[in-house]
Amino acid sequence: MAQVPTIYHAMNSTYDTIVILDFGSQYTQLIARRIRELSVYSIILPPTASLATILAYQPKGIILSGGPSSVLEKDAPCPSPSILDCGLPILGICYGMQILTHHFGGKVELAHQQEYGRAELVIDDKTDLFQGLPSMKFSVWMSHGDRIDQLPDGFQTIAHTNNSPIAAMKRVLGQHQVYCLQFHPEVAHSEYGRDILSNFAMNICHCGPTWTMGSFIQQAITDIRQQVGTGKVICALSGGVDSAVAAALTYQAIGDQLTCIFIDNGLMRKNEVALLKDVFSTKYQMQIQMLDRAADFLKALGRTTNPERKRKIIGRQFIKAFEVEAKRMGKVDFLVQGTLYPDVIESVSTKGPSATIKTHHNVGGLPARMKLRLIEPLRELFKDEVRKLGFELGLPPDLVWRQPFPGPGLAIRILGSINAQRLQVLREADAIVTDEIQKSEFADEVWQYFAVLLPICTVGVMGDQRTYESVIAVRAVTSTDGMTADWAALPHDFLGRLSNRIINEVNGVNRVVYDITSKPPGTIEWE
Repeated sequence: MAQVPTIYHAMNSTYDTIVILDFGSQYTQLIARRIRELSVYSIILPPTASLATILAYQPKGIILSGGPSSVLEKDAPCPSPSILDCGLPILGICYGMQILTHHFGGKVELAHQQEYGRAELVIDDKTDLFQGLPSMKFSVWMSHGDRIDQLPDGFQTIAHTNNSPIAAMKRVLGQHQVYCLQFHPEVAHSEYGRDILSNFAMNICHCGPTWTMGSFIQQAITDIRQQVGTGKVICALSGGVDSAVAAALTYQAIGDQLTCIFIDNGLMRKNEVALLKDVFSTKYQMQIQMLDRAADFLKALGRTTNPERKRKIIGRQFIKAFEVEAKRMGKVDFLVQGTLYPDVIESVSTKGPSATIKTHHNVGGLPARMKLRLIEPLRELFKDEVRKLGFELGLPPDLVWRQPFPGPGLAIRILGSINAQRLQVLREADAIVTDEIQKSEFADEVWQYFAVLLPICTVGVMGDQRTYESVIAVRAVTSTDGMTADWAALPHDFLGRLSNRIINEVNGVNRVVYDITSKPPGTIEWE
């Protein structure tokens, strides 16, 4: 039997922390979110992170995520053995379980019957991870091709399914506690998943609920002040909740060192520019500059149709505009952006071996030699956390709950090339979608909604005359963080009224369709 490893004692930190090593699972971000929902801070690190890097966060526990690899492969990603023996409580999920099994001398083999989707879990030991659960049998979500065929020395089985005799296991040697789950407790399909993660974070790792927006503000203010010093800062204020919260947080940290700049790129929603001028000019004391650069953006976009190309063009135009303004203002050192964690995750694989989904204009679309250094105070936050932060900072509810709006604006809601006429069509249709949903009884249930202008025309009949005009797609989804989303099951009579209004009130449209695609497999935006 293995010896009890050395226990590392971390110094006091601002908030209790769980480190998550990302082995490429599409669910890794959900693990982080579930831990944070317990008011415990979580940070995702790459599988190559050293023990020293991990201990620098002063964690109270470590979670090994799932992933697409197999420990049976020659080059399967594995953490340093010193991490697995460090003495901190460890929870291995799916591939993480197989890593721990392999490391501690158990046997992992290709399952005769792969297990994907729902399975009934039967608990064999109701202590520790499964403490306090109301049932000994419940549904969990599986996603694996390998399984554990032989327990490592010193481990015991604590749950099983029909296909996985060892669906959960543990080893407790003194203070060193290792727990493994073949299923994914972080996904909504797993019953009691939140309780299982709570048992690990609170009861096993002894974390307290110290991760709050109040504590985040204090730490962020300290970090921003240290990064900026006496330098001048400008903020890319788009009018959406992300940039508004980033601006308010930065202003609280450095005051008049910050100047907010709103670039009217000509790709905004109907009446949005006027609304922003009213909100930021009259309700806030921040220095605000409003710049009309619509002609420059439309000229740069030209006849571009490729969505990735659009994003990069818009990203470069934004930075170019800010750099010109910064030069006019004198020496400016920093640019604040409202980049969120999902933006980073979908744009570049910064943590583990996960796939790049699409480039966000304020992440992957930045010029390689940008002259301004970035400040991204929301970079590790999810959307719902940003809204909570906005309320903590005193922003008005109508701004905090604004519809998510992509940085490239209507450019990626117009499929194909962009011109003033197509922008006008989409603005009018989008305004109707917004008006109808906001007036409905289910407005609070829909997370995001908008119109998309398709690059096709269809035949129609209006006033006994043949028409050949554009198609509008309506998109409405339910979600909490934008990482996953379901299409909103809007009532048929509502959709009929919405279609009638768009066709009757928007010149150039004779057909409306409704998007019933979830994320995944689709993304929320069409481009």
